[in-house]
Amino acid sequence: MSSINDKLERVRKPRVHIKYEIETDGAPVEKELPFVVGVLSDLNGNHSSTELKPLKDRKLINIDRDNFDQVMKNIGPGLHLRVENTLAEDGSDMNVSLHFNKMADFEPENLVNNIPALKQLLEARNKLNELLTKTDSSPELEALLEKALQDPEALQMLAKQLNQ
Repeated sequence: MSSINDKLERVRKPRVHIKYEIETDGAPVEKELPFVVGVLSDLNGNHSSTELKPLKDRKLINIDRDNFDQVMKNIGPGLHLRVENTLAEDGSDMNVSLHFNKMADFEPENLVNNIPALKQLLEARNKLNELLTKTDSSPELEALLEKALQDPEALQMLAKQLNQ
């Protein structure tokens, strides 16, 4: 069961204080207004899959650090781009669709995992790092790999086996 202290820790004092004086029954009284920020934005990207409600029918959503990921999941922000395909080196373009359901989706590794071509490169990089770690601990494996890299036929056989 949570105590009152737990609740007080979550409630932070506001950093912005807006105060004004009014006169009530001849005596000045100081009133403080809450500081509220409203953000109006289309977060569905440029190809929304759902029809948006008219602006007058939309409701404000209270967002704080405790419910941020849930609000993002409900809104489903996304980004649809056509970018130059620098992996193919043929001047072609590729479509990229990114969807964000939580703040962690903005981290580089999660972005890469949402783009199939980049995900393949990341997996290959991880496999090469794993192989490098194994060769560091095994001189026999290192010698075998060096021999395979010198022999074109062995290299082609290795490439065929890796592509299966």
